[in-house]
Amino acid sequence: MNRRDFSRVMSGAVGAAAVPWARMATQAPPRVNGTRLNQSLKDLGAIGKTATGAQRVAYSETDRQARAFAMDLMRAARLDVTVDAAGNIIGRRAGTDASRPPVLFGSHIDSVPDGGDYDGVVGSLSAIEVARTLDEQNVRTRHPLEVVIFQNEESGLLGSKAMAGILTERDLALVNKSGKSVREGIGLLGGDASRVDAARRAPGSIAAYLELHIEQGAVLDEAGVQIGVVEGIVGIGWWDVTIEGFANHAGTTPMDRRKDAMLSAARFVQAVNRIVRAEPGRQVGTVGRIEALPGAPNVIPGLVRASLEIRDLDAAKIGRLFQAVERAAHEIGREDGTTFAFRQTNDNQPAPTDPRIRDVIRSAARELGLTTRDMPSGAGHDAQDMAHLGPVGMIFVPSVGGISHSPRELTRSQDVENGANVLLATVVAVAFAIA
Repeated sequence: MNRRDFSRVMSGAVGAAAVPWARMATQAPPRVNGTRLNQSLKDLGAIGKTATGAQRVAYSETDRQARAFAMDLMRAARLDVTVDAAGNIIGRRAGTDASRPPVLFGSHIDSVPDGGDYDGVVGSLSAIEVARTLDEQNVRTRHPLEVVIFQNEESGLLGSKAMAGILTERDLALVNKSGKSVREGIGLLGGDASRVDAARRAPGSIAAYLELHIEQGAVLDEAGVQIGVVEGIVGIGWWDVTIEGFANHAGTTPMDRRKDAMLSAARFVQAVNRIVRAEPGRQVGTVGRIEALPGAPNVIPGLVRASLEIRDLDAAKIGRLFQAVERAAHEIGREDGTTFAFRQTNDNQPAPTDPRIRDVIRSAARELGLTTRDMPSGAGHDAQDMAHLGPVGMIFVPSVGGISHSPRELTRSQDVENGANVLLATVVAVAFAIA
C-alpha cells in the first residue's frame, strides 16, 4: 500500500467495510473458525498447567513446548516460520507486492508464575488463526503479513525491545524466574544473543503493528462492552527505593530515640497513595515490594528496600508525580531521622496508538455488530515497543471480573472469537486486500 492508499484506509475512506470482499473467494467477509481457535487455546493452556495456574515462564521447558506448539499451528496456516536472533517467532505470508513493508500482528505466550490461560495467548493464537483463515479463503494482501510471537514479554517486553533496537546489556544480564539470564534464554529458544542486533528493525520498516489482547481489567466486562479500542499504552516508571535508618535493640531503645526505617517506609506508602490520588486522571502509583532488614522481631529495622511504580499515558505527569513523591519522601526522612535514595530501573515511555488505526478497528467492530469503547491500556504490551517502528493499534476483549495474572483469568469463548474477527478485518483493511 502506498502512502496515499494507507492514508485512505486509515482515514476511513477505505475502512474495514469498504474492502473489496466480493472480489475474494467468498462473497461475504471471512470469519475465523472460532471453534478451532478456542480449542487451540485449550490445547496450549494444557502445556505447563498445574493446580496453581499456568507455568510457562520464559526460557522454561514448558515455554519451549508452547513455542513448538505455536510453530506447528503457524505451519498449518502455511506461514514461513523462522526464529530471529532475539528468539522471537515470526510466521511470514507473502503479499502481492514484495516491495511493501509488512503488517505485523501477534503477542506473546510466556506466562507469569501461577498465571492464566489467556494473557498474550489470545492475541498470539488469534493472529495465527487470522493467517489460517486468509489462507483457507485465498485472500491475498498487497503488504506481506508477519505473525509475531515475542519472547519473554512478562519480564519487560524483551523480545519486542530487541526488535525495536532498545534491548540493553543490562536487559541481557537480567535473570528471570526460570533461573536463566536473558542471554542464556535467547540461545535456548533458538536465537543468538551474540548477534541480537540482527533482530533489530529500522523505524518505518513496518507498515503497522496490530495486537489483540485481553483487557486484564474489569472495564469492558462491567460495562457489557464487547471490544475495547485502545487509545494508548501507559508509560511505566519503576524505581528502587532505599530507606536507611539505624538498627537498634527493640526493647531498650525508647520510641523517641529511634531511627526506624520501617516507620518511614510505612509513611512513604501512604504518601504515594495520597499524592497519586490527589490529581485528577487515570494515573496509578504502587509500592509493590518491601523488605525490612535485618528482619528480626527484636531489632528496629535499619534498612528498608522497596519499589515504586507510576503509570500514566502522559510521560510529563509521571515525572511530575515522581518529583512530588520524592519531595514527600525526603520530608519524611527529615522528620524520622532517616534517608531516602531513589534509583530508576525502568522507563517505558507511553505509546499512543495511531488514531487512523483506531478508526479502522471501530469500523470493523461496527460491521460485525459489536459494541466498542475507547480506553487506555494500564498494562504494558509489546505494542509500545513496536511504536518505535511504525503505527500501532490494539484491540481489547473483556476479562471476566477483571482478573488476570491468575489461574482464575477468563475470557469467554465468544469474546475470543469476536476479537479475532475484528483483528481479521483490521489486518485486511490495513494490508489492503485485493483480488
